Amino acid sequence: MTSGLMFPDWPAPAPVYAASTTREGGFSTGPYARFNLATHVGDAPNTVAANHARLVEILSLPESPRWLNQVHGSGVVMLDGNEPELPKADASSTRHAGRVCAVLTADCLPVLFCDAAGTQVAAAHAGWRGLVGGVLEATAATFSAPAGELLAWLGPAIGPTAFEVRDEVRRAFCAADPDADQAFVANGPGHWLADLCQLARQRLARAGITQVYGGEHCTHREAENFYSFRRDDTSGRMASLIWLGR
Repeated sequence: MTSGLMFPDWPAPAPVYAASTTREGGFSTGPYARFNLATHVGDAPNTVAANHARLVEILSLPESPRWLNQVHGSGVVMLDGNEPELPKADASSTRHAGRVCAVLTADCLPVLFCDAAGTQVAAAHAGWRGLVGGVLEATAATFSAPAGELLAWLGPAIGPTAFEVRDEVRRAFCAADPDADQAFVANGPGHWLADLCQLARQRLARAGITQVYGGEHCTHREAENFYSFRRDDTSGRMASLIWLGR
C-alpha cells in the first residue's frame, strides 16, 4: 500500500492500469476519515468532491471515474460513450482507452477484470446478493475474449471470520452450486460465517475463469486501512478502479 492506494499483484498486460483505495490520502473527518469517495453516505459534498479530485491527481487518471448507482444487482453497463450519467448497475466494462471503470465498497467484494490481450477491462461490485444474482458471470460475458483468457483480481472485502449470514443466504448459494457449502462455517443456530472470496472464486471457476488473484485483505479486521459498514455502521467507501491506457 502506498499513499492511500493498493495496486493489484497480477500479471495484467501493459495497457491495463488498476488500483484500489484505502482510508489514507483524503480530507474527510469523523467516521468518514479520511479518503471517503462516496457521495451517498452523509459526508460533506465539498469534501467528497475534494477527495475525487485527489483521486484523479494521485493516479494521474485520464478522466474522472465513471461512477455507478450500485443497487446490489447484476446489471453491467458498457462505457461506450452512450451510457447515462450515474447508471443503475453494479459493474461496468469498456474497450475504450481512457475510460475509467470504478466501483465503491466497504465490505462487499470489488472484482477487477481484464483480458490477456489488454483490449478490455471491467469492474464489478459483488456483495452476497450480487454474487447470487450472477454479477461476476454477467461482467465476464461482456468480454469478447473467451473465459480462459480473462484475469480477475479480488479486492479488499469482509473476511470469512467476520461475515455472519443467516440460513437463507447459504441456501441461495447452495441452490445454484452445491459446492458453495464449502464456503460456509456454522456459527450458531441458523447462522453461518461466509467466505465471500471463496464464493467468488467458485463462481468465476464455474464461468471458466481460473486466473484469479488477490483476496487477502479483510475490511472488517484492518480498521486502519479500510472502511467497514458492518464494523462501524456509518462509514466511507473505498474505490476500485481499472482502465486502459491511451
